[in-house]
Formats: sequence, C-alpha cells, structure tokens
Amino acid sequence: MKGRLQRLWYRRSFWHVPLLPASWLFGGLVWLRSTLYRLGWLKSVALPVPVVVVGNISVGGTGKTPLVLWLIAFLRRNGFHPGVVSRGYGGAGARPQPVTPDSAPAQVGDEPVLLARRGGCPVWVGRDRVAAAQALLRAHRECDVLLSDDGLQHYRLRRDVEIAVVDGARRFGNGLLLPAGPLREGVRRLDSVDAVVVNLGNDPAERPGPGRGREYSMGLRGRMFYNLAQPKLRLAPEELRGKRLHAVAGIGNPQRFFDFLRDLGLAVTEHAFPDHHPYCPGDLHFAHADAILMTEKDAVKCARFGCGDCWALAVEPEVDPGLGARLLDKMRKRDGPKIA
Repeated sequence: MKGRLQRLWYRRSFWHVPLLPASWLFGGLVWLRSTLYRLGWLKSVALPVPVVVVGNISVGGTGKTPLVLWLIAFLRRNGFHPGVVSRGYGGAGARPQPVTPDSAPAQVGDEPVLLARRGGCPVWVGRDRVAAAQALLRAHRECDVLLSDDGLQHYRLRRDVEIAVVDGARRFGNGLLLPAGPLREGVRRLDSVDAVVVNLGNDPAERPGPGRGREYSMGLRGRMFYNLAQPKLRLAPEELRGKRLHAVAGIGNPQRFFDFLRDLGLAVTEHAFPDHHPYCPGDLHFAHADAILMTEKDAVKCARFGCGDCWALAVEPEVDPGLGARLLDKMRKRDGPKIA
C-alpha cells in the first residue's frame, strides 16, 4: 500500500482528492511549528561549532548521502575536522551512540554505517539530534564543524548553513504535501535555504555545471562493482554484459539505480524494495542468476549474508565546485546560527 501511494505522488489523479484535507492539516501544522521556532516560542539549541544541515523537502531518497560524503572530503581538504550526526532512520537505537564501520545497520541505520565506512570521520546517531551532536563533540574535541544528515526539518538544532537536495528526475512530484503528495514542506521552503543541489544522477545529457544563483548540480559516476563476500574483488561493467543479471534496490528512488545500470550497458531484471528495506537472505534468491547487483546502501545490510554472487556499485559524487565556495563563504561570515 505504501509503495502504491508513493507512485501516485508523482502524478496527479482523482485519488489525491480524499487526501487533500489531511494534506492541508499537515501543512498548517508544519507552518505553525516553523513559525514558533522562528519567533523563539520553541527553543532551538546552538552548538559551539558551525552546523551544516543537508536535507530535503520531500519523502524518499534524493542523494543526500553522496553529497554528505563529498562535503566531508571537501571540508577536510580545506583544513576542517568534520563530524556527522544523523537520526539513524531504520535503526532500533534511540539514545545517542557512535557508529563504526562494523556497526549493525539494524541498530544504527544503513546510511550512518555507510557514512562511517566511506567518510572516515566521527558519526553519531540518535532520535534527538541535539543530544547526538553534543555527545559527538564531547567524544571528539577535534571536530570543528558538524554535518547534520537529513535534518532540514529538525529545527531544534540550530544551523549555520542549510543545503537542500532535490531529485533532478522526480523533482517535487505532484507538488502536494503529505499524505496527498511527497512533500514534507512546501516548495517555497527552498527560498530560505543557502543552497539547492539538484541530483542529476548518471544523466550524460546533464552533467554538473556552474550554479545558477543558489542552485548547484550534482552527478554520480560509477564504473566498478565490488563483491560483497570478498570486497577486494572488482568487476567492470564490460565483464557483466551478456550475463543473467538481477538488480535489487531498497532506496528512495530504485528506478534511478536501475537506469544507472542500463546506462552502463547492462540488461537487468529489476527488484525494487521499500527504502531502508530490512533484507533477509530470501530476498536475494533468484533462479539462474549469474550476478546480483545492488547499491552500496543495500550492500551494508546484505554483506552479512556472505553472498558470493552479490556485487555493489561504488559511486562517487561529482559536485559543482561553486557549492564548496559558497559553503566556505557562509562559514567565514558566521555571525550566529540561524534556524531557518
């Protein structure tokens, strides 16, 4: 039912009409909450280091994790020591806790584990992002900037920079708020952020270029698969062509991954799962499959199955460098955190 509703979000139809009253109520509550924070009636908490929030206004994946990884590397190149805080969606833990490359995704969430493995910086999760951030800073006094993964609507944590990520293919769907559409906040919310990053994926027709105003582009490139059972084993797409391939994706927009594979010249049988799907071995049993392909986010949860026929596509973000320049400029001009 959830998957069907999400598919309806990306086109207008009669089925949205019964949901409109709930959508209007949701929008009113969102406006009231943000207004109370803006007026100071609900208190936000400032941290002693700059906070950069990376989020979106829609439900589902837009490419935040690759962007956070790019920001970690960018900040390091410029002399900073970043840390990451996250809600840890999909994890069972509620209290603040550190995430290591070996942490269980079922406890801390799949994306934080991927960030810990690829980012190489302190990562903490918790339902209360303020408490998680404070715990991270106590444990890692060298951290001088924090990245909040998917925290655009978590106004209790003050921020110095807001970056909103938009799926370049799906954009804002039908433009309606939950539950009639995919939006957590109205599109006008983007007028108040510091930068909008449009994820173009692997679209060869639209590669990242100079930003227009506050809008910047991001692409994803990937040309190598690694084996889940033996990560040092690598395969190029050319070595998989002509084989019986199955592709699984438990991400916000599975079709983006399937299209990516086809752009690499691979013919695959698609198996889409809900975002943050808790995989079990039975999910990967396909008759006569020569190889099973998946995203790195899926691989974090499937590696424990020891699947020798499973391969993950390693992708690297390619971001308009103007975003980095804008981020440094905002941090230099820091004169007190903002909430929106």
